[in-house]
Amino acid sequence: MYHFYTEKANISDKSISIFGDDVNHIKNVLRMKEGEEIIICDSEGTDYHSRIISLGKDEVVAEIISSGISEAELPFRVHLFQGLPKKDKMEMIIQKSVELGVYEIIPVMTRRVIVKLDDRKKEEAKIKRWQAISESAAKQSGRGIIPEVSGCMSFKEALASASGMEKVFIPYENADSSTDGMKASKELLENIPKGSDVAVFIGPEGGFEPAEVEEAVAKGAEVISLGKRILRTETAGMMLLSVIGFIN
Repeated sequence: MYHFYTEKANISDKSISIFGDDVNHIKNVLRMKEGEEIIICDSEGTDYHSRIISLGKDEVVAEIISSGISEAELPFRVHLFQGLPKKDKMEMIIQKSVELGVYEIIPVMTRRVIVKLDDRKKEEAKIKRWQAISESAAKQSGRGIIPEVSGCMSFKEALASASGMEKVFIPYENADSSTDGMKASKELLENIPKGSDVAVFIGPEGGFEPAEVEEAVAKGAEVISLGKRILRTETAGMMLLSVIGFIN
């Protein structure tokens, strides 16, 4: 079934209202009719199996058939601190990370970042587009939430933001990738507490500088290995999210 999102304020005991662009999408793109069933999410992890009962000019109303916690979410919240990549790579990273279950995406300005978002208006326009990509990917993959794409942070700000999270992981190409090293990394990922907040730091093109890794470790981050091959920045986060999702 098609998935749509609404605010919790639009949900009553028996019915749900949808406003905004989704009204046009339901009526004129999908050409749905009264009586058709859809899934409506409250963007906070609850899915409502619903049946359309009216199609107005600016509002679609559906009656609630049943509700339940979304089964599409990971058992913990993964916050992806992504070193800002060149060109349009960030768009693909956002799309695929949302499909793989990320909770939040934070662009980070590390020392080796080449792209600079110095213009406030340009940054706001980027964030708006990135958020739209997140929403589209969430709908396509049946997510119970729409992951937020935050404003850019410095590396120090990112470490401070992650400091209160239960787990902080930083994949690093110089980490121990031997059999024992990979076993240790796997054990760390297998023992993420349910319901916890998890930070994942991914470097940009060129990776992290050793001093940044040392700073992260001093702040409580755990270095892990993703194997013997060096992965591109747009691949590393996806690979780690795939592993986390599969083993948990």
